[in-house]
Order: sequence, then C-alpha cells, then structure tokens
Amino acid sequence: MKKYLVEFISTFFLVFTIGMTVIAPGAGAMAPIAIGAVLMVMIYAGGHISGAHYNPAVTIAAWLRGKCPAADIVPYIGAQVGASLVAAVAVKALKTGVVAKAAALGGPMIPEALPALLVEFLFTFALVWVILHVATAKGTGGNSFYGAAIGFTVTAGAYAVGGISGGAFNPAVALGLCAMGVISWGSLWIYLVACFAGGIAAAFAFKVANGPE
Repeated sequence: MKKYLVEFISTFFLVFTIGMTVIAPGAGAMAPIAIGAVLMVMIYAGGHISGAHYNPAVTIAAWLRGKCPAADIVPYIGAQVGASLVAAVAVKALKTGVVAKAAALGGPMIPEALPALLVEFLFTFALVWVILHVATAKGTGGNSFYGAAIGFTVTAGAYAVGGISGGAFNPAVALGLCAMGVISWGSLWIYLVACFAGGIAAAFAFKVANGPE
C-alpha cells in the first residue's frame, strides 16, 4: 500500500505540472524545466519506497528486469493511471475556470480565492512531502541532494501555478509578500489556510508511506 500511495502522489504531481505548464496560459518555453524538475524531486522523494516508476512502461520494464514483483504490476499501473486522471480533472477545472466559477457561486469569496486555495494547498503539500522525504526519512539519510530537491519543488510549483496564486507555498513568504504589497492583506487568509492544510496533509501522507521509523 505504501508503494502505491507514493506512485499515486508522484504521478499526480507529474501530470498536474505537465498540464498546468503546457496548456495555455502555461509556462511557455519554461514548461520543460518545470516538468523535469517535478519528476526529479518526486524521484528523490519516493525512489526509496516505490522505486519511482511513475510510468506504466517503466513498471513493465522493471518487471521484465526482475526488479518489480508481478503482484505489483496491476496496483502500480492502477495508481499511475488513477493519478493521471485525477490530475487531468484538476487541470481542466483550473484551466477552464470551473473552480473560479464555483467560488463565485459559493458566496462572497472573490472568484480567484478557490483556485488559489487549491494550488497553494497542492504545491505546499508537494513541498512538505519532498522535504520530509529527503531531509528526515531514514531511507534517504545522509543524502547530498536534499537542497536541490527542495529548491526544484518550488521551481516546478512557481512555473505551474505561480500565475494563479503567486507561488508562495509558505505562510512566512505570504506574509512577506503582503508586507511588500505583492498580494493584498485581504488575501492572506488564503495562504494561511492552504499552506498549513497542505503541510499537515503531507505529514500524514508521509507517515502512511513510511510507517513507524
């Protein structure tokens, strides 16, 4: 179950980043950097648990190589395909304005609030997920790549959703952006709610994926 959770989460962020950076308005010529960055950091974060396939073709190849039990093939591919479809729904909802329209219908929230909440939650989750795996997990203890993994998570997030929320992924950063006038003080609650919720969710997911260490 732990391996499949890692495959699902990591494949989700790979496909989500691809969709958000490739579909206009996206990251333009910088899309490949964001896509490569998110794949790299998810490999760093989850490789010690699942082998970091994130691709049905890799799962089949790993099985033929003798590095993936036959019993894992269907669950791995199921997690990867399921994550891809969930990511596609999230991307389409954000790119077509469905999330913003839902926010507008929900009451006094500004239309941008719900999309910003969603993307700040998702990439704060990704950031904390990567930090916990590369900087605190026994399986990656003593590694020399934790700084790059953490930094490139922010890079991928900034390219993928910076145009929606500003790409804070950190309550302290959001506070600083408010003080600088980059975002309004009235929007600070979005970042506080989304970032703390994303961090808490990532901590629980980390515990499920790693078990008692």
